[in-house]
Amino acid sequence: MSEVYKALSDPTRRQILEMLRDREMSAGEIADRVEVSKPTLSGHLSTLKAAGLIDVTRQKTTLIYRLNVSVLEEAVLALMSAFKIGHTVPSAATKGEAL
Repeated sequence: MSEVYKALSDPTRRQILEMLRDREMSAGEIADRVEVSKPTLSGHLSTLKAAGLIDVTRQKTTLIYRLNVSVLEEAVLALMSAFKIGHTVPSAATKGEAL
């Protein structure tokens, strides 16, 4: 899970994930929309792939990237659980205690 959080810590990688949320994209399409060099973009895509946040398929000579929503959901749920977000704390009244 730490690889996922590390991948999410970079604003450029979050921008890539936001773009892939809308639709799958080729590496060239992503490169046209982010302001980093191609080697830097390649590093970002490798980090996202290693974390399992994106999947890649080859269509002839083109690499197509898509968001892996299940890994992202798992990371968000784990983070929410760690901070007890969405958990209700029973009040004294629901425990049967007098107020």
